[in-house]
Amino acid sequence: MTADALTGSAEPYRRGLPRPGALLRAASDAVPPSGLVLLAILSVQIGAGFAKELFSQLSPSAVVFLRIAMGALVLGVVARPRLKGLTRADLGVGVAFGATLGLMNLSFYEALARLPMGIAVAIEFLGPLGVAVAASRRRLDLLWVALAGSGIALLAPWGQAAGLSLVGIGFALIAGACWAAYILLSAAVGQRFPGTGGVSFAMIVAVLLVAPVGIGMGGADLLQPELLLIGLGVGLLSSAIPYAIELEALRRMPKRVFGILMSLEPAMAALVGLVVLGEVLNVREWAAIGCVVIASVGATRSPH
Repeated sequence: MTADALTGSAEPYRRGLPRPGALLRAASDAVPPSGLVLLAILSVQIGAGFAKELFSQLSPSAVVFLRIAMGALVLGVVARPRLKGLTRADLGVGVAFGATLGLMNLSFYEALARLPMGIAVAIEFLGPLGVAVAASRRRLDLLWVALAGSGIALLAPWGQAAGLSLVGIGFALIAGACWAAYILLSAAVGQRFPGTGGVSFAMIVAVLLVAPVGIGMGGADLLQPELLLIGLGVGLLSSAIPYAIELEALRRMPKRVFGILMSLEPAMAALVGLVVLGEVLNVREWAAIGCVVIASVGATRSPH
């Protein structure tokens, strides 16, 4: 549907008024690329905060289903996957990519149900950090590994007074491993699928895999209009909006700088958890998150 069909007339544009698409592009161009990356990170974490608010009404697996289903719906409209000309190997890579995406979201939301947001994201961030270090041959990167390990050691529930969930930490580690696999598979998907069709295809696969457990746990509650609306918001904030913003940012900045800025995600998650959810972290937990952030920045800055 064109803008003219929405307005009922093309006359406004004949008078020289800018089109909505031009306005959006002008707005994005007015924001520096570093600001776009921070907006994308903020969008993802606010989406996670809203998702965690739903845990009082739905199980984490049901919330994951809502998020992925809504995200797949939006991406399917924007970038419908084209399967014509793809080989079985191509489809196999796409299915693996989608399965990884589904498991990553399931395990992360299970961790989010048991841990503060900042801590869950910090542990999950070990996945991309591991990929960055594995691609390097510099001895300096051993320092970043040790620093990240120190951060996780600070988070480990030592002693009887520790309040962090071992199960939650385990789910966050699984999510981190899936995130690493997601990064590695995304390159293969980008080579085999045209445009953004690979991501859209993967979202559909993830929906099909998550649906049995998500629908089984959510049941008829998933049909409540209020929950569907919140699920749509979570899907937009966590998938569609940040994906579009990140693409625009990558168009205007080096990938190395983009990676450095993305390393701030655990700290942003902790701040959103504090403001949105009232999750107050102690000094030890903030220090642990700081270790992971510094390690991620260092590993990204190191020339590979």
